[in-house]
Amino acid sequence: MIKPETLAFIAEVAENNNREWFAENKERYEIAKTDVLTFIDELIPVLAAADPEFSIETQAKKCLLRIYRDVRFSKNKDPYKNNYGISFGAKGRGINEPGYYLHIQPGSCFFAAGFWMPEASDLKKIREEIDYNTSDFLEIINAKNFKSTFSLSQDDKLKKAPKGYEADHPQIELLKLKSFIATFPIKDEEFFKPGIVNKLKNAFESVYPFILFLRKAVEQ
Repeated sequence: MIKPETLAFIAEVAENNNREWFAENKERYEIAKTDVLTFIDELIPVLAAADPEFSIETQAKKCLLRIYRDVRFSKNKDPYKNNYGISFGAKGRGINEPGYYLHIQPGSCFFAAGFWMPEASDLKKIREEIDYNTSDFLEIINAKNFKSTFSLSQDDKLKKAPKGYEADHPQIELLKLKSFIATFPIKDEEFFKPGIVNKLKNAFESVYPFILFLRKAVEQ
């Protein structure tokens, strides 16, 4: 679990998103960062037990994303993120692959797993796998544990059928997806209780078949 002060700090960053304030509160940032890293250390062996490809030797600092924003090509020039982003990937950070993500932001916390914006070649393979093994994929996303926890994001989607598929394909809405992400929201206060680790353990286990399907699709 994490401390309420850790969530309170990131809320203050959102309200005072400038370098002067951040410099004055750098010590608080380091305390909050350490708290999040400790929480990640709790989650690493839990995820490694659920997903054999995720190494138990993974370092927490390799999972926590930087708080500093890249503003070079953004209209939003706020220098800092308003959340703690935690990325768990079997092959390490910076590699686009099926993986897990935990977003800690006051009022907008969530856990997600899947493949965000795969390359065109990987996206083609995933669509083919869903087309060829539709029953397997539907069994995964309709499983009781999955369906009671996750929803499949519809945010990143084509308006028309992708090339090679008819508009009346029975799974056309799935094939239109450009990202395959399963998400579920988490209330802020849940992070302050020991039960959050078990909640995420259940999430890791429930979403693992989904991750495995995507991995097998792109590794062919």
